[in-house]
Amino acid sequence: MIADKAYGSEAFRQYLEAEEGTYTIPPKSNAKEKWPVDYYVYRERHLIENFFNQLKNFWRIATRYDKLAHVYLERVYLAAILIRLK
Repeated sequence: MIADKAYGSEAFRQYLEAEEGTYTIPPKSNAKEKWPVDYYVYRERHLIENFFNQLKNFWRIATRYDKLAHVYLERVYLAAILIRLK
């Protein structure tokens, strides 16, 4: 899981470890015990957020006018191709 600093609580990190998951959550600046973080992976999260922000510029996707799931998914694919071609 790649998440913000808000999800860096001890209880949440222990839950992820108990479920055999891994996490990339940077510690808050006031954290008493800091844990190691792979910041290269965390930076890639920014790219994903930018993609979703660009996807929202396509009004048919943002408003979800399509009633059928496969039609909506086709529009997401088309928008992703158009974003990639820019």
